[in-house]
Amino acid sequence: MNYPTRKIYLIRHGETEWTLTGQHTGTTDLPLTENGRQQAALLSKRLKGHAFERIFISPLKRASETCELAGLYRHAEIDPDLAEWNYGDYEGLKTDEIWKKEAHWNIFLRGAPNGESIEDIAVRTNRILMKINNFHGDIALFSHGHFLRALTARWLKLPISDGNLFALSPASISILGFERDHHVIRLWNDVNHL
Repeated sequence: MNYPTRKIYLIRHGETEWTLTGQHTGTTDLPLTENGRQQAALLSKRLKGHAFERIFISPLKRASETCELAGLYRHAEIDPDLAEWNYGDYEGLKTDEIWKKEAHWNIFLRGAPNGESIEDIAVRTNRILMKINNFHGDIALFSHGHFLRALTARWLKLPISDGNLFALSPASISILGFERDHHVIRLWNDVNHL
């Protein structure tokens, strides 16, 4: 029996100013910090020589900069579905600021007021999964923390709310794949290249 062998590389963008301050960064189009640029350059050594059938990136600057410094931008396609969760009213706020408005708020459980709901994210993650299902080789996705966590939950056939269980560091590499015909995580939040 032939089982799928392709791997889906999830690459979170490098550090931004708001990564450092803990502000929720959805649609705000921030560049990488100098450290974030160095992180992205280190990704290039890690990914060098790997043959990806397709490379897709978020349209936001921090993801495209990471892809470029990782040496893969020339072969990448921008996909709006890979953008970060739209935090709506909570854009730019820190968690403790949000909790003063809505105690124990969690994006994976409640979505974002005047931003994207859990259902909105489910639609986008499902479109990405349907798209990459058409390929047989390895795929690279340059995107964002909360979106990639939601995508991972859907890959594992879990509800979006379970994305809360997966932490992702800036400039990390995670790999989704298969064990026989089951969807699995092959590698998670690897930052050994940094």
